[in-house]
Amino acid sequence: MLKKVITFGELMLRLAPEGYYRFVQADNYVATYGGGEANVAVSLANFGLKSVFISKMPKHEIGQAGINSLRKHGVDTSFIACGGERVGIYFLEKGASQRPSKVIYDRGGSSISLASKEDFVWNKIFENAQWFHFTGITPALSDSVAEICIEACKIAKEKNLVVSCDLNYRNKLWSKQKAGEIMGKLCKYIDVCIANEEDAADIFGIKAKHTDITVGKVSHEGYKEVAQELKERFNFSKVAITLRSSISANDNRWSAVLYDGKNFCFSKEYLIHIVDRVGGGDSFAAGLIYSLINGYAGQEAIEFAVAASCLKHSIEGDYNHVSVNEVKKLVDGNASGRVER
Repeated sequence: MLKKVITFGELMLRLAPEGYYRFVQADNYVATYGGGEANVAVSLANFGLKSVFISKMPKHEIGQAGINSLRKHGVDTSFIACGGERVGIYFLEKGASQRPSKVIYDRGGSSISLASKEDFVWNKIFENAQWFHFTGITPALSDSVAEICIEACKIAKEKNLVVSCDLNYRNKLWSKQKAGEIMGKLCKYIDVCIANEEDAADIFGIKAKHTDITVGKVSHEGYKEVAQELKERFNFSKVAITLRSSISANDNRWSAVLYDGKNFCFSKEYLIHIVDRVGGGDSFAAGLIYSLINGYAGQEAIEFAVAASCLKHSIEGDYNHVSVNEVKKLVDGNASGRVER
């Protein structure tokens, strides 16, 4: 039987000017779909797992188009609730060189943000599942969705699912104070905590020493301490932190660390030239879930997750269209990018 992973969050319509046009220049926008947990669901389906995405979508053509974007990649959408009037939208302007990318949200009043507990029968949803994943974006959508997240986590733990969360702090959705309050409540149910180099500081005030992300300086020793403090404070089984050193909007150094309370496993570092970095963290989370649910040891797990995410940075759109075999080739050292004939 295929291993089954449940993800819960918002599926959004992404509107982006073509290429590197700025918003003020754009006459045309490319429409695609994406969102933290939806991106994870697509990756896991591509990796061959039973991948189920939970959300609430309006019952009209735009909502259906979003659902179809998941279905065509093999994601199970049968538990998505129908209702509300709108799909959340985000506008993306790609950065280049020293000009950063920009995101503008238009997601207020989206169907999922107005969802109620009655929309989701978690006992049914979690049948035969092994893993539940969400991000810190989802409880930030509204107080009601935060309560739904707490209920889902409680039931997931009752059913002995592994629960993972990517902290994913978004300052355009809620304050650091509220994020710390709500995520603190949720963390007692989480087994695998995933964060980037800023999340722990923004949400819990846990800062890495000898690190300045604005100049691309990331200290391995500093993030060992961050991982240790997160684990000790919330009793996580594992903590994974992605480490991005930004040279420019186009070029980053990319690696990660996995900590299990005993060992620190640092991945190899990739120098990546970015085609599209949105969804990079989600592809890492999916790679980590896939590797851990299949019993990979610490070093093997973090190498797979980082390689999967490295490849995502080369792909347009939110979704990571890569296979397990492609990820393993990169892990094994095939990083030249030469044409395969």
